[in-house]
This record gives sequence, structure tokens and C-alpha cells, in this order.
Amino acid sequence: MPNNKDEDGLMVLVFNKKETDIQSQQQQLVESLHKVLGRSQTLTVNVEGIKTLPDDQTEVVIYVVERSPNGTSRRVPATTLYAHFEQTNIKTQLQQLGVTLSMTRTELSPAQIKQLLQNPPAGVDPIIWEQAKVDNPDSEKLIPVSMVGFKELLRRLKVQDQMTKQHQTRLDIIPEDIGELQKNQTTTMAKIAQYKRKLMDLSHRTLQVLIKQEIQRKSGYAIQADEEQLRVQLDTIQGELNAPTQFKGRLNELMSQIRMQNHFGAVKSEERYYIDADLLREIKQHLKQQEGLSHLISIIKDDLEDIKLVERGLNETIHIRGGVFS
Repeated sequence: MPNNKDEDGLMVLVFNKKETDIQSQQQQLVESLHKVLGRSQTLTVNVEGIKTLPDDQTEVVIYVVERSPNGTSRRVPATTLYAHFEQTNIKTQLQQLGVTLSMTRTELSPAQIKQLLQNPPAGVDPIIWEQAKVDNPDSEKLIPVSMVGFKELLRRLKVQDQMTKQHQTRLDIIPEDIGELQKNQTTTMAKIAQYKRKLMDLSHRTLQVLIKQEIQRKSGYAIQADEEQLRVQLDTIQGELNAPTQFKGRLNELMSQIRMQNHFGAVKSEERYYIDADLLREIKQHLKQQEGLSHLISIIKDDLEDIKLVERGLNETIHIRGGVFS
């Protein structure tokens, strides 16, 4: 059962034409339907969907939008469209366009459903109809439909065959979509890795700028307690880095292995050795940290030398003044 409201204005037109013909002439079809509606400037015909039917027929779902002079718009109710299309002269015009059937796509009212279920269709035994209602798997969404005669059976078979083909076509499209999504995922992951490297590089550059700004800001000021504590921590880190068994020793060992590999590669040109990308990235990271720490330590040492120089100057001044007053 359809679940569309009458206010949705959905109207089904069955054309005795192939779907390809309808698709290629969709604009002309819309203009022809607009002509059937009287060429009113306040009405606009819209196509909701197109579906292939057996025997080279096509189902076209349309709705009409009506615009009022104040700028508002609404959909023309489906029952109003159906009443207009059922007029004799209008029906003749639709038949000339290839329309074989027109009907509304609206939900049934409880009274209509009750009347439909209580009265078996013509040619259907009441007992069979009652059994069909009992076998209904979902009475909220489905209703029994009678199928009498071989012609109706053939039509149902064609519909099922067509739906099977459509499902198979969709199943063939799904692997292509999955492959495209996987390709996009690979591209996205590569871009994310590239942006991460760029972010790391920008972070290092920002840190260098901050270091230079901090040096200029602190220029001329005496060393504070927190800076002295930082200097002690940096000296400790520097000592750990310079320890033979710590990072510096490991870096030296790695560099020795790299030089040996390069030497063997030069001796035996047919053999090639490569450094793992993660290992090379880790080596660069340690080297950058070592360079930054060495730069900070050199700055602190220069500041300590300046302070010592100022202290010697102050001591000499005090000594001179003490000799003069004595």
C-alpha cells in the first residue's frame, strides 16, 4: 500500500513507450503535460520518478506545484489532478501522448481498506480471500491482490522477472561503487599522511619562531628562578643524550650501520640496501631534538657568561669605590 498523502500530489501515468524514449523526451513530456493543464503560468509540472514496466511500458510519477501571487506555493492534491485527467477531452489528449493508465498514489483510508478486505474481488472465492488475509505477512503495509487468469499470471511473471533483472543490475553496480570508495579511501589516507607531515614541519617552524621571540623578549633581563631550573633540566637531558648507552650511542650505532651499508652498496653495485621509512623518520626526529636542545643550551651558556661579566664589573666598581673612600 502507498504511504503518500493526498497533499503530496503524486500522480502515476503509465505510458505505452520505452523508458529510454521517455528519458530522452522528458522535457517535451513536461511541456505537453503543462499544455494539458491549460498552460497556466502558476502551474509547474515536475517528474518524481521513472520506472520501466513489462511490455515496453513506462511508469512516470509526477506532481504539480501551484504558485500563488503572494509568492507561496503548494502541491496540487492528487485527487484534484486525477479528477482533471479523467475528463473526457483531457483523457483524449493524454491518450494521444501515449498514456494508457492514470491513477493517484495515495494511502488508503481505514474505511477504504476495510471495504476492500470485506468484499472479495470478482471471480475470487470468499474462502480463498479469507485465507489470503490470514497469510498476509504485514497487514499494516500490504493487502492481498487478486490474480485471475493466465494473462494476469503472465503479467505478474514479467514484473517479477523485470525486478530480478533490476536487482541484479544493482548488485553489479555495488562492487563498482565499493571499488571507487576504496580508491577514494586510499587517496584520502595518503592526503592525511601528507597533511600530518606538513603539520609536523609547521610545528617545528613555529617552535623556532617562538624560541627567537622568547630570546628577544628576555634580552637584557637577569636569569629567573624558573629559567635556572630549566637550564638544570636541559643540562640533565643533554647529559642523558650524550651518555654512551643512551640515544647518542644508538644514533652513532645507526650511523655506523648506514655507512657500512653504503660502503657495501658501493662495493657491490648489484646489492642495494634501504633504510626503513619509520626508522629514518625517528632518526630525523632525534636529530632535530638534539639540534634544538643544543641551541637552547648555547643560549643559556651565553647568558651565564654575560651575567658573570656583569658581576665582575660590579665587583670591580665596588672595589674602586672602597679604595677611594678609604
